[in-house]
Amino acid sequence: MSYHDRVRFCLACGSPVEFREVFGASRPVCLNCGRVHFFDPKVAAAVFVVRNERVLLVRRVNEPELGKWSLPAGFVDGDEDPRLAAQRECLEETGLQVEADRLLDVIHQPVRAEGASIVLVYHGRLEGGKLTARDDIDASGFFSRDELPSLAFESTRTLIERWEKAESGVL
Repeated sequence: MSYHDRVRFCLACGSPVEFREVFGASRPVCLNCGRVHFFDPKVAAAVFVVRNERVLLVRRVNEPELGKWSLPAGFVDGDEDPRLAAQRECLEETGLQVEADRLLDVIHQPVRAEGASIVLVYHGRLEGGKLTARDDIDASGFFSRDELPSLAFESTRTLIERWEKAESGVL
């Protein structure tokens, strides 16, 4: 079942919906009150941290991409500054405090039922803490360009490729 197929009832009145062509796309429309359901993107924030020419990665313990490595990242809460969300996620997952000092990229990924479709990736400047594996990861570490593990997510692969090509070692 796709993300879009999960909407079967109106969020306003609870009545059944049917898919109709509305505003240029097939969208669920309530048969009772006429409310149109729009599929808003899920947004995640990530940090790209490099120390001694090694990039910080975390190994996932949940699907999607179970067992693969990614940048420290997570969902942005509705009332949260994405920059602060990136810093929070890094601390929660790795025990490291970082300053998300500049936006590196905004990456659109294909829509998944539970995943983010927009990822905001910030450059992270290491400020303190002790590297550990916490929250929804089971390992964390810094990796050089020639020892990269199996990578999860298009956003991670895109930034790693850009980093590998950067002559200065800094994005």
